[in-house]
Amino acid sequence: MYPEMMLIPMREELSRAGLKEARTAADVDQALAEPGTTMLVVNSICGCAAGKMRPGVRLAMQHTSKPDHAVTVFAGQDREATEKARGYFGGHPPTSPAIAILRDGQLVYLMQRSAIEGSTAPAIAQELARAFDTYCAKTTA
Repeated sequence: MYPEMMLIPMREELSRAGLKEARTAADVDQALAEPGTTMLVVNSICGCAAGKMRPGVRLAMQHTSKPDHAVTVFAGQDREATEKARGYFGGHPPTSPAIAILRDGQLVYLMQRSAIEGSTAPAIAQELARAFDTYCAKTTA
């Protein structure tokens, strides 16, 4: 585990973008019990998180369509919360960073590290905007 002082900017980058931190398993369960869509970001200290994922998420959160809720856990730091979050990923292998969209607690979209590390922040944002349009856009009746 890294000293918390080193992680503050990495945590704040997503908090400033509107994501709520889940530091315990109970926090994760509470966040994912909310009705509607929730983006769940597995933050990490690795280079692809720092240079690509977090800036990509920040850009995507400026899109017109967004999830109803957005939450983040920090892999390798908030272990209990991260383990609980990954339990919602339906048998997908654990990776960090990762970005999931859940609807009423059920996984509908997952971007894993393999897609993140081979991309750029703008491309990640574009893909997330597409996912937001697909899974989070409000329909009018």
